[in-house]
Amino acid sequence: MGIVYFGNFAGALLTVGRMFFSKQYLFSKGLVGLTALNIALAKVTLEPVQAFFLGIMPNALVCMAVWLCYSARSTIDKILAIIFPISAFVAAGFEHSIANMYFVPIGLLIKNYALPSFWAADSLAKATPPVTIDAYAKLTWGNFFVNNLIPVTLGNIVGGAGMVGLVYWFVYLRPRKH
Repeated sequence: MGIVYFGNFAGALLTVGRMFFSKQYLFSKGLVGLTALNIALAKVTLEPVQAFFLGIMPNALVCMAVWLCYSARSTIDKILAIIFPISAFVAAGFEHSIANMYFVPIGLLIKNYALPSFWAADSLAKATPPVTIDAYAKLTWGNFFVNNLIPVTLGNIVGGAGMVGLVYWFVYLRPRKH
């Protein structure tokens, strides 16, 4: 499990690097970057207990999407099968450690290394109040790990092992009296 977790983290960081150096954060007059910053800030300012509980449910939905894919016969069936569980996970605002391994680091790179033209973009300067780097003071690596990644990962484990694994064990695999 640790290999998969850290492999996902490495892959997420490689993707973050590619997206940052593509300067996608400058698209739409900086609004793409501003959205990334706001998502990252929202994630690192959660209380750890809140992050833990928001992390419990997504693994149940992700597991449901995987199981629905196993029941599908074609690629189209698989795509249609995952749409609703994953859409529910995103729409509900749940937290997933693997997704956050991308969302928060991209925000951190934008905050710390964006081109000066990003912070000077009209869409940021004309916002009410104007968007400045000071508004993202809480967006730090420390807050990412302490307030988000660790509690969300623990919540994901509880959701995957408890809500999914334990329930399925109880229903299908527990020893039965004959």
